[in-house]
Amino acid sequence: MSEPIFDTHQLAHVEILTPKPDQTLWFFRDLLGMEVTTQQGQSVYLRAYEDWYHHTLKITEAKEPGLGHVSWRASSAQALERRVKAIESSGLGKGWLDGDLGHGPSYQFTTPDGHPMEILWEVEYFQPDENQKSPLLNRPQKRPLRGVPVRRLDHVNLLASDVTVNKLFLMEQLGFRLREHIVLSDGVEAGCWLSVSPLVHEIALMRDGKGARGRLHHVCYWYGYPQNLNDLADVFREQGIFIEAGPGKHGISQAMFMYVYEPGGNRVELFGDPGYLIFDPAWKPIVWTEETLAAGIVWFGGNLPGEFFLYGTPLVHEQEPALASD
Repeated sequence: MSEPIFDTHQLAHVEILTPKPDQTLWFFRDLLGMEVTTQQGQSVYLRAYEDWYHHTLKITEAKEPGLGHVSWRASSAQALERRVKAIESSGLGKGWLDGDLGHGPSYQFTTPDGHPMEILWEVEYFQPDENQKSPLLNRPQKRPLRGVPVRRLDHVNLLASDVTVNKLFLMEQLGFRLREHIVLSDGVEAGCWLSVSPLVHEIALMRDGKGARGRLHHVCYWYGYPQNLNDLADVFREQGIFIEAGPGKHGISQAMFMYVYEPGGNRVELFGDPGYLIFDPAWKPIVWTEETLAAGIVWFGGNLPGEFFLYGTPLVHEQEPALASD
């Protein structure tokens, strides 16, 4: 067993693409209570009220919904250099970007499936205005009085044509640790949950039910309190947001969940609590099989619909879900 790599530190931000930028912005700003840091060109940069960086979400106008990129922060400038060398050795590196709003130079690459990613070190921290400052000094700003405000970015889930190949890239080039995975009777890995922290996952991979490559399954924001999911479900129903599944509880991760489609077509998950945390440095990954998987997918709450395992963005046009309220 190789020595663990601690060079990748956290999920920094995610960019999503949307054909309905105004409606997508309304969803995240007015319903999820996120703060707009900057709007520039075809993009809007947002953060949750307990996110410390300039932004954790970038919304960019495009013809179709989908993943713009996933951004990881290294643990130091030296760690960034080591990970860049490792990525370059895989042949999946794309080169350096001078920077973007909110961060310094980043190295761009893709997963074997083609998911766009970057890794960086230098970030800009959020600076609240005087009227935004909270007397709770370890909170970046006051809790917004708008919608049911999410607290922080939690994870991203990507669809993959081959879960194992993409998993090994994340583990070997970036240092992710495998926390839980699904192994079918024929030995095929159907899903995996990986992290670089005590969280069960900052990234998950699921086998693409359409055999496509490079699609986004969902991006997830965290509340910390299950009651917030019930409050938000009530808001979504009144506002015509399609609730795909939940509120319920996963067995895998043990977290309370709700899945919805934002108006631009991307799936968004809301976590009601942290599930469980992993502090064991010699953690042995949990293996879910076809015999045990039902409890892993949904511990309690309604079953996930079949579309959950097929729909991802960019769209596969022959099968698109209804985004209207049911």
